[in-house]
Amino acid sequence: MDRFKLKLAENNIDLRKRKIEILQVNVGKLCNLTCVHCHVEAGPTKIKENMNRETAEAVVRFMDVSKVTTLDITGGAPELNPNFKYLVVEAKARNMRVIDRCNLTVFYEDGMSDIPDFLARRQVEVVASLPCYQEQNVDKQRGKGTFHKSIEALKWLNDLGYGKKKEFVLNLVYNPVGPYLPPAQKKLEEDYKQKLYADFGIIFNKLYTITNMPVTRYAKYLRAFSQYDAYVELLINSFNRVVA
Repeated sequence: MDRFKLKLAENNIDLRKRKIEILQVNVGKLCNLTCVHCHVEAGPTKIKENMNRETAEAVVRFMDVSKVTTLDITGGAPELNPNFKYLVVEAKARNMRVIDRCNLTVFYEDGMSDIPDFLARRQVEVVASLPCYQEQNVDKQRGKGTFHKSIEALKWLNDLGYGKKKEFVLNLVYNPVGPYLPPAQKKLEEDYKQKLYADFGIIFNKLYTITNMPVTRYAKYLRAFSQYDAYVELLINSFNRVVA
């Protein structure tokens, strides 16, 4: 951490907060997947580590006093939280932009089949995690069968207008399956669009590349294979002050 602070100082970067425009809310660690790279150690057993109604109502009150314009809901699999729909409805009632950080496979869990229609009716922006466009890599990171479910979920969203109509935004997220950095975002987006359309007829708006954080579950994974120190060194040496 000290070395990171030095990097910030060397580049004259000030991370102190400014006016809050986006409120990102982690509604808990409950998830239907147990991904290797997960930095919050989410999973199916995290039932008690889930935002309750009292906290969700506090979030809504904060929307009013803060005047934020975007609600970004994440998890875990945020849709599994019983207050997910409540937060979406309240945010939309305030004319806010709403983002759902979705793992796609959650649509096929018990009681979740109405989620795609719910999102579409309220024009919720979907930011969907798809670590790769190749089945082997996705299943290696997220579990057997997750690639197929993810592809079917993307087709489902396309059928509802996502990625096709201006008001239905569908963005994908790539993260590396190993201890290395993601490739150039623009080129990878072109590859994703070409491959997903050619193989499955899937279209989407944008691809975002992210770098895995060496904390919690992923840190344990890296240490198990004696890769933690080298990966942290890679992150420090690859620091780039350019921001979008």
